[in-house]
Amino acid sequence: MNNIKEYIKSNNLVQPNSTILVGLSGGPDSVCLLHILFSLKDELNLNLVAAHLDHEWRTESSKDAEFCKKLCDKLDIKLIVEQASNLDKEFKDVGSKEDLGRKMRRYFFEESAKKVCANFIALGQHLQDQEENFFIRLIRGTSLSGLTGIKAKDGIYIRPLIDIKKEEILNYLKKHNLEFVTDVSNIDEAYLRNRIRKKVIPALNECDSRFDENFLRTLHKLQEADTFIEKIVENYIEENLDIKKLLSLDNYLQKRILLRWLINSKVQFNISESFLDEILKFLKSEHGGKHQLHEEWFIEKKQNFANIKKRD
Repeated sequence: MNNIKEYIKSNNLVQPNSTILVGLSGGPDSVCLLHILFSLKDELNLNLVAAHLDHEWRTESSKDAEFCKKLCDKLDIKLIVEQASNLDKEFKDVGSKEDLGRKMRRYFFEESAKKVCANFIALGQHLQDQEENFFIRLIRGTSLSGLTGIKAKDGIYIRPLIDIKKEEILNYLKKHNLEFVTDVSNIDEAYLRNRIRKKVIPALNECDSRFDENFLRTLHKLQEADTFIEKIVENYIEENLDIKKLLSLDNYLQKRILLRWLINSKVQFNISESFLDEILKFLKSEHGGKHQLHEEWFIEKKQNFANIKKRD
């Protein structure tokens, strides 16, 4: 526990006098996180609020909410509970069930954070989640940024356990006699994540017992490289993009700049190589005009400069 506390404080993940919304599923990771933050409550003068979303995908899911309520009552922590069917937003099921659940939770957590004026949203993801995420993205094909994984701090989100092994979390729970619930879907091999958890990660640890430590070291190097590239990219981002300057750069850097330009402009889009290639093809054309990005957004090119516009 002292190591985790020191990690939280040394990396400035939690500021004193903060209100923190803790995503609480009732599983071992979120219970461990809540308990650790609770142990820092007085030292850092924290206001803790827990939030639990019932996806309603399992018949026994309501029992998880009951468990979370009992835990929060014991710690005297406010708990926000909601069912997915009651969320005031429709979610398109266009990806995996796991992706859908993540979108629902993210919306629920962010709306709950607004209600309680939370400074941070804390999630209990750990090192094995990081490893699984890495291989999922590797299998599906991703960019350098995609391989950098889950950040310990990303906007309002903080993940104090992200460098902690699952084994350490379980040992912590055992030491403090903390109960938790088990989601049976976490062992269902119909999900890619679970197949990686049960087959790939154990095989890599069997090949070399130092896998966890070496993986973490490599991941941090990837994150450093990605941060360095992002700093370079920021030098080229302007509302009116200089096309000549952009096209003089390496192809990889061109696409990173376009990606950041679109994100900064808050354009809704699905990231793909073909999407960025189409934009570059338009920018390389000698003709001016417009390029449709989305039903509401387009790029307008005039006199070697391009800007993103939204339809009235």
